[in-house]
Amino acid sequence: MGTPDFAVPVLDALHSAHHHLAAIVCQPDRPAGRGLSVSMAPVKKRALELSLPVLQPLKIKDPAFFESLRSAEPEVIVVAAYGKILPREILALPALGCLNVHASLLPRLRGACPIHRAILEGEERTGVTIMQMDEGLDTGDMLLWEETPIGPRENTGQLHDRLATMGATLVVQTLDRLRDGPLSRVPQDHAKATYAPKLAEGIALIDWSLPVSRLDRLVRGLSPFPAAYTVLEKRRLKILEAEPCDGTAGSSPGTVIEAAPSRDLLVVACGEGALRLSRVQPEGRRPMTARDFLAGNRIQIGQTLGSTGKPCGTRPSLEVQTVRGPEGLR
Repeated sequence: MGTPDFAVPVLDALHSAHHHLAAIVCQPDRPAGRGLSVSMAPVKKRALELSLPVLQPLKIKDPAFFESLRSAEPEVIVVAAYGKILPREILALPALGCLNVHASLLPRLRGACPIHRAILEGEERTGVTIMQMDEGLDTGDMLLWEETPIGPRENTGQLHDRLATMGATLVVQTLDRLRDGPLSRVPQDHAKATYAPKLAEGIALIDWSLPVSRLDRLVRGLSPFPAAYTVLEKRRLKILEAEPCDGTAGSSPGTVIEAAPSRDLLVVACGEGALRLSRVQPEGRRPMTARDFLAGNRIQIGQTLGSTGKPCGTRPSLEVQTVRGPEGLR
């Protein structure tokens, strides 16, 4: 059971390990893009390439869907970013239960966006946990896990791909060991749990009054999607790649302090320090280097980007919420 790109390596690994895949379950096809054309989920696309049966229930509690699952007689259900909380009836269906491939070192960063949040919060290490699922949100016992450092310039897209590959390898190892008998189950310490909720609307709008260390994490944590952005002449400018550098003392946050296309240099002052923009995407255009952007746009030193105050509405906190006990995660 999985839907987005993160789950495709898991599907491939299970198939390559010659496990009998009785069914592939993913969320229904959704309209996407400017034209709102119906887009096939990455897992569905890969499953069809492998000639595997696909189920796409509109509702996870649909009785007809449950009957389809039961008729498949699964020994185990592997879940990787499916996107829905499984009801008790499905959790109890397979003899070996349901295993979740979660992209964090539980109990840290439970929830929908552990990869984005790991970078947004400045975590130095993360990993993948294979968990025996229960009715809570990522609260089940841990079976296997693997840790990895987060690179100092790594973004969410790069970390996502690494963790997806790690998760695929780890879940196959878990199933191999389950063949020999039950694995030791390690209960999570709920008192140490933190939560990684979905990215709230408005989180991507850059507040230039923040320190450059925060904005550096914001750019990397939201790259390539949804991408941090600022406002230039009332149009969005996505910041896809950037790096901290020394600012000019006394420059107002959001002020362009260097703009030199010949040196591929576009630097913006922050509340503390400055951010050198290296790859951007103007609204309605393709991604481009700072050099190409400056060559096609008259950006002058002293020009101000975006708002130096809080974004419109309430700016979501980048702090990870600490949750004590599984009840608080429902």
